[in-house]
Amino acid sequence: MSKLWVKGISGLYLGDQVQMHNGVASCINQKHIAKQLTVQFDRVIGNSEADPKHHGGLDRVLHHFPREHYGQYRRWDLMSTFFDAPSMGENISTVGLNEAQVYIGDIVQIGDVTLQVTQPRSPCFKLNLQFGHPKFALAMQESRMCGWFYRVLSEGDINPNDSIVLLERKTDISVAKAMQIYFLAEFDAAQYQILLECEGLAQTWVNSLQRRLDQQSIEDWAMRLYGNVS
Repeated sequence: MSKLWVKGISGLYLGDQVQMHNGVASCINQKHIAKQLTVQFDRVIGNSEADPKHHGGLDRVLHHFPREHYGQYRRWDLMSTFFDAPSMGENISTVGLNEAQVYIGDIVQIGDVTLQVTQPRSPCFKLNLQFGHPKFALAMQESRMCGWFYRVLSEGDINPNDSIVLLERKTDISVAKAMQIYFLAEFDAAQYQILLECEGLAQTWVNSLQRRLDQQSIEDWAMRLYGNVS
């Protein structure tokens, strides 16, 4: 198990306006700098998602994305122009904290709020539209530079000068490792079972992994990664 850590925040963001983005409803470009996040068990006040079926919910109340990833994606020429936080639609931005340091089930304290890490971000085709590259979502899936989501264990406020404190580590599966297992190219029941046993894993991922085990196959990712390209 890794040692406990304390990290600072580089930015807080929220937004609740839905707009059409290349023909798709999205809130991703409506996020703006926030002086404070007021966090409830099921939402952040003033923040919303355009597609609640695939985004948000109790296991995905807050999205955390490492700011330095923008630089790497720019160096890979995966962005059509200059993008920076909060262009991923994140609520929390940091520097110096990544998917290898954060683990599924981690309990963290930020200001008044206690949170639990539930899953990596599962990239979809809306990122291709956002950044002007047809394979951006695939690149995020393969690089595992995806950020992660939190469920809320205690409500309160988060301020820009608050520290992010790891209180307790529940599993030995990092966000990066979870991403690797979940998106293995070949069906692997043993690896899926390891991920399923992670305390705190988001229920949608639990359900998806269980379906794979029941059906002995992986679902088709084409629509999620590329949208309706026909």
